[in-house]
Amino acid sequence: MTSTNLQELSAAGVSIWLDDLSRERIATGNLQEVVDTKGVVGVTTNPSIFASALAKGEKYTPQVKELKGEGADVERTVFALTTTDVRDACDILRPVYDRTGGVDGRVSIEVDPRLAHDTERTVAVAQELYAAVDRPNVMIKIPATVEGLPAISRTLAEGISVNVTLIFSLDRYRAVMNAFMTGIEQAREAGKDLSQIHSVASFFVSRVDTEIDKRLDAIGTDEAAALKGKAGLANARLAYQAWQEQFATPRWANLADDGAHVQRPLWASTGVKDPAYPDTMYVDQLVAPQVVNTMPEKTLDAAADHAKVTGDTITGAYDEADAVMDALERQGISYVEVVDLLEREGVDKFEKSWGELLETVQGELDKH
Repeated sequence: MTSTNLQELSAAGVSIWLDDLSRERIATGNLQEVVDTKGVVGVTTNPSIFASALAKGEKYTPQVKELKGEGADVERTVFALTTTDVRDACDILRPVYDRTGGVDGRVSIEVDPRLAHDTERTVAVAQELYAAVDRPNVMIKIPATVEGLPAISRTLAEGISVNVTLIFSLDRYRAVMNAFMTGIEQAREAGKDLSQIHSVASFFVSRVDTEIDKRLDAIGTDEAAALKGKAGLANARLAYQAWQEQFATPRWANLADDGAHVQRPLWASTGVKDPAYPDTMYVDQLVAPQVVNTMPEKTLDAAADHAKVTGDTITGAYDEADAVMDALERQGISYVEVVDLLEREGVDKFEKSWGELLETVQGELDKH
């Protein structure tokens, strides 16, 4: 690894994952390069990332032609294109997976976001994706909707590693950790090897600031202005506190004794949206042992260049985080309203990207 900042970040207990994937990145050797030089030990994808990759990439054309020749419709074509990319990325990350005993070296692929409120179909598609990628280091992404919670448990019970996505609220995060433990308990009952099952919980950061800052601007007072850019970090830090509490219970100790691995918190949406803020604030301000930070390339490059890693920036900040959340409530900003809105918007955004993905691929099928 060539960046001292990223070395320090890894040494402080943060797994650096790249929030991007494309066939171009795989074929040119760029993915291997960021693994070798920037300490990237995992990759996350989502419908928006694939929509962007397919819209720009000529590298998909040969496979599209082949699939068209086989009579594949647009849904099957999207499934084949995305699982091929994820399989190839899994092969590139396999040495990391082997070296870390399966903790890192992971590549995540998301269940069709249109199924976010359909438990049964989510479980079925998670199994289809897992079988199609056919690599031990794949993680299936399932959204943390109310309907997603039982799907998370059932997928883990099958021995499939899961990346839970679109978590915004502390209550929902606690429900996710409960769903995780339930799934691991069910896996144990089914005789699965718990040491082979891994999970991360993707807690979103910058979108919380974007929404709350907008509301603070509308209030327009000095007190409101002083709270800008603080909610995302406070929320994430309190999530880590909840994680510490949940994984210190006898229930968890019992599973750990049987070889289970903790579900690690993953910081998602770590690209800074407001140029007034330091572009690495969601990296160097969220450092603690056993977390994952999945970064878009721009944030990864910024962190490599000038992140200021000063050790753990989470566990000493719980009182301050509580004070921020209390101050926001006093300003009349409803936490529950904000996080509910962000979850709905998150699902809608991925559904829209999925629609764009289908359109792009249909256009390619029509061309050939």
